[in-house]
Amino acid sequence: MDFDLRTWIEEVEKLNELKRVKEKVDWDLEIGAIDELVARYYGNRYAVLFENIKDSPKGFKVLINSIGSLKRLACALGIQGIESRMDLVRTLKSRMSEVDAVSPKKVKKAPILENIEKKDEIDLTKFPTPKWHELDGGRYIGTGCAVITRDPDTGEINYGTYRVMLHDKNTVGFYISPGKHGRIHRDKYFARGEPCPVAMCFGIHPAIFLVSSNEIPPHMNELEFLGGLTGEPVEIVEAPVTGLPVPACAEIVVEGYSYPERLKEEGPFGEWTGYYGSSMREEPYVEVENLMYRNDPILLGAPPSKPPSEQSFRCYIRSALLWENLERAGIPSVTGVWCHEAGGSRMFNVVAIRQRYPGHSKQTALVASQCHAGAYLGKYTVVVDDDIDPTNDFEVIWAMCTRVDPEKDIEIIRKTWSGPLDPSVPFDERGFKGFNSRVVIDACRSYDRLNEFPEVAEASPELMERTRKKWSKFFEE
Repeated sequence: MDFDLRTWIEEVEKLNELKRVKEKVDWDLEIGAIDELVARYYGNRYAVLFENIKDSPKGFKVLINSIGSLKRLACALGIQGIESRMDLVRTLKSRMSEVDAVSPKKVKKAPILENIEKKDEIDLTKFPTPKWHELDGGRYIGTGCAVITRDPDTGEINYGTYRVMLHDKNTVGFYISPGKHGRIHRDKYFARGEPCPVAMCFGIHPAIFLVSSNEIPPHMNELEFLGGLTGEPVEIVEAPVTGLPVPACAEIVVEGYSYPERLKEEGPFGEWTGYYGSSMREEPYVEVENLMYRNDPILLGAPPSKPPSEQSFRCYIRSALLWENLERAGIPSVTGVWCHEAGGSRMFNVVAIRQRYPGHSKQTALVASQCHAGAYLGKYTVVVDDDIDPTNDFEVIWAMCTRVDPEKDIEIIRKTWSGPLDPSVPFDERGFKGFNSRVVIDACRSYDRLNEFPEVAEASPELMERTRKKWSKFFEE
């Protein structure tokens, strides 16, 4: 598999899911508004490539909504024959169950090395960095990005998607929520009084963005996981200043150091919850010492905003990860999982099971709410029977309305893992916001009434299929 963004763009164009915009477009709010327009009013139907951007050098481009559709996401992962959302979740989960780390392949020659600028030569303002939302505190070059850090104790590498604000020609700010691997790495360096080496990729293949922005199994880093998931190693080069491994086919890469107690004002920025998580405040930044970029570079934009947005792509891999986490925890007979896009793939999660024993459904709900893939910023976990499609909102709500006794089937768990992006939780007097409560809902038929629970009033699958075959032509004419 070729992890080159340009190859993927060619493949998506063949699927008729790419729009090239040759008319001049403004980086100031217009690109961001078009991104929301495509997601909200056109159902993420197209990826959009802007080829003529105000105040930018000729040939510099911005790509938005790269993996907002089922087809484009499957294409990014090299998966074929997908017909439904649950098809893709099952396929991803099946691959994850058997995935082994495939180490990235080091190369010396790479597209990212076409242009290299050092210190005084660097001017990041030449890139077509959008101001995405009207209330944002500035321009954000890092949205569909991968921020690379190394654990100073273990040497483990992390690729994470964190927002990156363009401060000036050679400094960028980056906010990382507490508990995230990049934050842990940075805090370790700062606790020692040492600068944290950082590399940032601002134009990458969507599959690299996908794994960077999701929780993956803890025994491998994101590129090892992606290599195992696709069966192909990701080619990397060693960044000359920090030594961090960066994708060889990345479009734009900066590297440098973040220093303890060196802060600049950062934010605010519209987030995946659909709200602003905080006002402008001081955050660490990176002093860029090296810039690498390809000829005619492409900036990958994936700004979070009020759902629906392109961020729905996270639902697929996080659903598969949650499913895999449940099975590793010993939960049997899971038949489907969906982390709903309305909750940013974190706040409303549905698990379908075939009940095997008393307490099975409640056990599933509690584990799903607290395992690695479901714990951060979770709000609602719903467990349904296997006759319910967890991706079908109407069926899930119907099960909640007809199979739940609120007194017996709803539990509230307190002091669980939240963070500053949760708009429903206020900061306390110390400026802390790290806990929330969450609801687990057992929307399954009560196990002790399985044999006496009323039958569903609908045609059997066999009758429906016979009827569909006989009458579909009549209704489709």
